[in-house]
Amino acid sequence: MLFRLLRPALFALDPETGHRLALAGLKALPPRAPMPLPAMLAVEVAGLHFPNPVGVAAGFDKDAEVPDQLLDLGFGFAEVGSITPLPQAGNPKPRLFRLVEDHAVINRMGFNNQGAESALTRLRARAGRSGIVGVNIGANKDAADRIADYARMTELMAPLASYLCVNISSPNTPGLRALQDEGALTALLDAVLAARADAMPVGAPPVFLKVAPDLEPADIDAIARIALEKGLGALVVSNTTITRPALRSHHAGESGGLSGAPLKALALQRLRDFRKATGGAIPLVGVGGIASAADAWERIRAGASLVQLYSALVYEGPGLGARIARGLIPLMQRDGFASIAEAVGSE
Repeated sequence: MLFRLLRPALFALDPETGHRLALAGLKALPPRAPMPLPAMLAVEVAGLHFPNPVGVAAGFDKDAEVPDQLLDLGFGFAEVGSITPLPQAGNPKPRLFRLVEDHAVINRMGFNNQGAESALTRLRARAGRSGIVGVNIGANKDAADRIADYARMTELMAPLASYLCVNISSPNTPGLRALQDEGALTALLDAVLAARADAMPVGAPPVFLKVAPDLEPADIDAIARIALEKGLGALVVSNTTITRPALRSHHAGESGGLSGAPLKALALQRLRDFRKATGGAIPLVGVGGIASAADAWERIRAGASLVQLYSALVYEGPGLGARIARGLIPLMQRDGFASIAEAVGSE
């Protein structure tokens, strides 16, 4: 209700300013226990216990400023980042656009963040608290060796992360998506897994991989095979798209990654593709165009063990995660499922 009252004022501001105010508002929230949810919503993925399958995607909390506040609001997990070894300003402004008529967002942020040391300070301060907080890691734009950046981030973040998410699918860092190619991906994951073993020989967090929706069938098969060979904890499907379906907003021509409602069909299809390519042998996290319990349930039935939101929060507010989690309960009961795990891939 509060968000609905404030939304016109937030939308009168440029998107980045509005986002900073939203983060400031979350920081001001007093700690509170999240509303308890039935055990039927809990799910085990990569050895982690998620109290419910609805999480916040990377990009909302780039610098690990409010992960506990998001968990307190009822999200089952929060993923912070993307974080790079060194601070970087990102791409020139304006670089974030609300496509209100389309319930969408275009961004070309460029991994803007305060860098690893800043995030580490905050993550160390919350060490020992309950709740699943994943860390999405990236490479600096001007890095001479991007694989070395990912390895370094793994070493730094592994002791403080519930899981690590390797982000090679942002369209806003030139050449980054080339790391999804078979040879480059194998080298990257070998370096990340070696760095994880060095940092934490015992009790290391699982490694997730975030992929783009703009992939060819051969790419999907190769990524699926490599993910299985390397024993990854999950695939996150998917990041923003550089394609442009029919859009109504005057911002439709802006360059960058498109997210929100127009991404829904593509992200759903890509999830189905990875479910088929992996044979259900690796957990999937569904992202892209999820704005309701029905959307989340469709993604779970298509093969997602977990789902994540970001762009929908811009339009519906931070209470959306808890509403979606609660909304899954009648859908599970309607379709005769006693747990999320039973429903995964059941379409």
